[in-house]
Amino acid sequence: MTDVASANPQKTGEIAGASSSGAVALANNTTIVVGGGVTFPALFGLYNNGFLPEGIRIIGYARSKMSHEDFQSKVTKYIKTPIPAMKQKLEEFLKACSYVSGQYDQDEGFELLEKEIKKAEETYSDKNAPKNRVFYMALPPSVFTVVAANFKKHNYSEGGINRIIVEKPFGKDLDSSREMQIGLKKEWKEEEIFRIDHYLGKEMVKNLLVLRFANVMLDASFNKNLISNVQITFKEPFGTEGRGGYFDEFGIIRDVMQNHLLQVLSILTMERPVSFSAEDIRDEKVKVLRYIPEIKPEDVLLGQYTAEGDKPGYLDDDTVPKGSICPTFAACVVHINSPRWEGVPFMLRAGKALNEQKTEIRIQYKDVTQGVFKEITRNELVIRVQPGEAVYLKMNSKAPGLAMRTVPTEMDLTYKRRFSDLKIPEAYEALILDAFKGDHSNFVRDDELDIAWKIFTPLLHHIDEKKPKPEGYAYGSRGPAKLDEFTSKKLGYARSEAPYSWPSTSVL
Repeated sequence: MTDVASANPQKTGEIAGASSSGAVALANNTTIVVGGGVTFPALFGLYNNGFLPEGIRIIGYARSKMSHEDFQSKVTKYIKTPIPAMKQKLEEFLKACSYVSGQYDQDEGFELLEKEIKKAEETYSDKNAPKNRVFYMALPPSVFTVVAANFKKHNYSEGGINRIIVEKPFGKDLDSSREMQIGLKKEWKEEEIFRIDHYLGKEMVKNLLVLRFANVMLDASFNKNLISNVQITFKEPFGTEGRGGYFDEFGIIRDVMQNHLLQVLSILTMERPVSFSAEDIRDEKVKVLRYIPEIKPEDVLLGQYTAEGDKPGYLDDDTVPKGSICPTFAACVVHINSPRWEGVPFMLRAGKALNEQKTEIRIQYKDVTQGVFKEITRNELVIRVQPGEAVYLKMNSKAPGLAMRTVPTEMDLTYKRRFSDLKIPEAYEALILDAFKGDHSNFVRDDELDIAWKIFTPLLHHIDEKKPKPEGYAYGSRGPAKLDEFTSKKLGYARSEAPYSWPSTSVL
């Protein structure tokens, strides 16, 4: 049975200062220009639920030549409409969408785009109100700066609000990232730029601040005196599947670890912000990242998946360069040399073609003081980001019966059970809505990006120059054979010998 608080969010506690200070929400008279097409399902989700400004106009811009009908067919292919009412909404949404074909480095295409934007703006009911424009760049990083410059040159709204949303990757190392940011900020103000890392829009990542700072007992335990080690894990059960050409250029560290997992780490370990305004939150994330020294090669385990059964290995992918040593798996140990976290090892672990789909944070506490209890299972706080959002605390309890025997059990918050009547929004929906609100809280700031690259760039250059051969691991396995030894040695993680299975997995 669901109580009133979970059914009605208005009855739950409000976060003081949760909105970005000085943020301006976009109202009517707004046009979205989408460079690339992956954002349309998220835009439809917001439109379907009434979160986009009234009279919104959406214009796709890309190099592909296609008719209006072909464009709408392409958009529709990626949008799921399980109920008839949504199909009607989809028809309305498609009427608000149009498409312009043009090159990314030539004026002509952007001039045609400007004509299409002005045509859309003629449909607004308030002809005299300022015209707002949002530019979403889901494009290859090689064209980021040139497209951003052309948007500013040809399509910037004078008198209205302008915002530009940029998808990762934000460069390949510190120098390329700085070059990209200089080019971007040459044309656009920092307050106009929204750098998306979609992990910051995931419900459980956004929940980290509440779990930490709204629960005294949890926050009090987050320190070097009680915590032994922390693992942040990203696992995918599939390989590159024909996308090896793109992936090989970046590798698992650039693709997942330097951005997604480091963002999760910074939110998990930051100090309590002065308020929940965007800049106060991002200030604390930057502070904790500055405590992290560059990662040493000896603190990293690299892997590359090999064929298993009917599953091909990474090098079997025709799009992968022959003999590539690109890592598809990496585990690296990070240290935070702050008063709170000094001495606590953090492991970031990410891999493709593993045994399951999972992203989770696993916080293992120190051993119970010896004496009454011996060789008892360590407590663990586990935060499941995806799939099946959940938080559970592994704890020890007396087994029912006459004997004094301890067993590992759990305190369990599984979202699908506790919040069964509430829909968890998609990450991109949440982030696009934040951008419309002008709230930078869940977007990456320029100095934050710079520090993140400083941490990883020496390691990435070492891999590029020394070309260490990654250890092979079978498609569908847990990872390289040395993983458990590496985890035990570098992290001090104690695997429980007592039989334990989390019963909540049966309902996910």
